[in-house]
Amino acid sequence: MYIVVTGAAGFIGSNIVRALNARGISEIIAVDNLKQGDKFKNLVDCEIAHYIDKDDFIEQLDAGDFDNDISAILHQGACSDTMEQDGQYMLDNNYQYSLALLDYCQIEEIPFIYASSASVYGAGRVFREERELEGPLNVYGYSKFLFDQIVRRRWDDLSSQVVGLRYFNVYGPRENHKGRMASVAWHHFQQYREQGKVKLFAGCDGYADGEQRRDFVSVEDVVKVNLHFLDNPKQSGIFNLGTGQAQSFNQLAAANVNACRRHEGKEALPLAQLVSEGIIEYIPFPPALLGKYQSFTEADISRLRDSGYEQPFLDVEAGVSRYIDWLYERA
Repeated sequence: MYIVVTGAAGFIGSNIVRALNARGISEIIAVDNLKQGDKFKNLVDCEIAHYIDKDDFIEQLDAGDFDNDISAILHQGACSDTMEQDGQYMLDNNYQYSLALLDYCQIEEIPFIYASSASVYGAGRVFREERELEGPLNVYGYSKFLFDQIVRRRWDDLSSQVVGLRYFNVYGPRENHKGRMASVAWHHFQQYREQGKVKLFAGCDGYADGEQRRDFVSVEDVVKVNLHFLDNPKQSGIFNLGTGQAQSFNQLAAANVNACRRHEGKEALPLAQLVSEGIIEYIPFPPALLGKYQSFTEADISRLRDSGYEQPFLDVEAGVSRYIDWLYERA
């Protein structure tokens, strides 16, 4: 029996494949679109049984090629570009494709664990898995929201596990290919290596310089939660996947810089000194982002905890430090 991971050559998907390998599992079908060819690097150190292009995979499912051969689908594949304006492409890729996989898993009665997104909350200030708190601001968020809504409509008729995980701000290894869509932590690392400093937005929405706050979650923890539900197939639901604790961009940048300084043989510096020495620099807030920027996100993880997931989450000081170690090993 195979475990299918879609988006397997991408950021979160490749980390899941690697974690399955660590469990001794290699009967994995990796599904992705490799038009961006350098993503293959994320799978070089992974063991898989087969690779299938995304479009070919749906055709083969429809043809019955894998009936009774798949034990679960971990669906991470999506267009995650929040600036993408082609709604037809976004809905076909993120909604219709997900719907086809959901239908297949229900017919075959196998677990379906899929990536949703905190973008469904839009400009909201309360991040709890309730319809009245949701209002996406872009077509990417709408594509995720729409699929969550379809899943909700089907709760009473489910034949097997369905889990939607609303990822907050994920950072960590294997995201290099994402470019401008990579995490803030990745961009901070690149800025420091190239310029010797990190640039943050000046204050906005009542927040001081660099004090806008997000729920930054390590991909290590994201993988652990996915595998938690894989191990508990009787648990279904839509769950926030963040740390439950917002931290400031200042904290993220300081953790990043000090981890880099450690690799340079230099001592860690407090935030005030990093700012006074120009290592952290504030730039004017872009007018184009006014009214479109999330200055605060913080996952309510009560439902996740109620599901039985008890492991602690890495804060940015620990998670970013580990990430920088990984980046330096490959720099």
